[in-house]
Amino acid sequence: MTDLPASLNPVLYAENAYQNLDQFLEKNDPSKIFILVDSNTHEHCLARFMQRFKNVPSTEIIEIEAGEEFKNLQTCEGVWNALSELGADRKSLMINLGGGVVTDLGGFVASAFKRGIKFINVPTTLLAMVDASVGGKTGVDLGNLKNQIGVINQPEMVLIDTQFLSTLPQEEMRSGLAEILKHGLIASESYWEKVSRLDRLDLSDLEDVIKESVEIKKEVVTKDPYEDNLRKTLNFGHTLGHAIESYCLTHPERKKLLHGEAIAIGMIMETYISTELEDFPQEKFENIRNVILDIYGKEFFHEEDIEPIKDLMKFDKKNERGNINFVLLKDVGKPVIDIVVPDDMVTKAFRCYTNI
Repeated sequence: MTDLPASLNPVLYAENAYQNLDQFLEKNDPSKIFILVDSNTHEHCLARFMQRFKNVPSTEIIEIEAGEEFKNLQTCEGVWNALSELGADRKSLMINLGGGVVTDLGGFVASAFKRGIKFINVPTTLLAMVDASVGGKTGVDLGNLKNQIGVINQPEMVLIDTQFLSTLPQEEMRSGLAEILKHGLIASESYWEKVSRLDRLDLSDLEDVIKESVEIKKEVVTKDPYEDNLRKTLNFGHTLGHAIESYCLTHPERKKLLHGEAIAIGMIMETYISTELEDFPQEKFENIRNVILDIYGKEFFHEEDIEPIKDLMKFDKKNERGNINFVLLKDVGKPVIDIVVPDDMVTKAFRCYTNI
């Protein structure tokens, strides 16, 4: 497969983004426009988005329930049925207005409907702006297994309007910050130092950070669009983080964790493993651990939680030939991929986190 040029996935900001959207609609003249929202973005974001069209086209609104637990094939089927009933054809356009669940699921629905219709992502959460909406990954969960069903398919554009962030609760902002912190850890020491001081999440400070974080991800995706090698680095913290997120989602006695909250735990544990297996500097691990704990606090895992979480790691998409592959760090800004971590080392990482 050849690399996809970055021009296939333009990321546009604020006024320039809305102008480009108007131009895109005028040039492509879609037969119908469908806006996918969840119950939250329908209430808090749709009216603002519709006001920014120069000439408001005829649109149909499709709403799904909000939450990771609805990111599944059953929800997709409901959206596909709605598209059919509302007369969607192959010249229709889907605009996904929402967080990562909406952009992931909406992109997959569009990619599969009538073998593919065009779609645009309009992320409304910090997490979706810097991660989920960018790069062409689409898909849904299979039961409690994260992102098992999907395709890589680029949106026509990603439109980022940071004013949507004013609608978010603080915990959702913290969730998005985890992916920004991850970009710092895999990209450069200077960027890590910059973003590790952003825990107050002032909106004016964030605008430049969002652009820089998006550029880090775009550069990686452009070089490796299908995750053959370099793109795997974007999964730092996710091997353990996704398993922890899935475990908490399906165990009623556990508090459900937002994606970024689980990835934050994963980053602490996987940095610890890096100190053991890749000689990552101990003092830098302590700094990373303290920064993340100051922002997210600490969750508690019992011994009986560890094995079921480790079992969930077997379904991680990076795994090959029966091996559970980790992304680790040799240093800040120096990730290494496809590292097979011994089972007892994962257990040690949980105990290290528990005993902090």
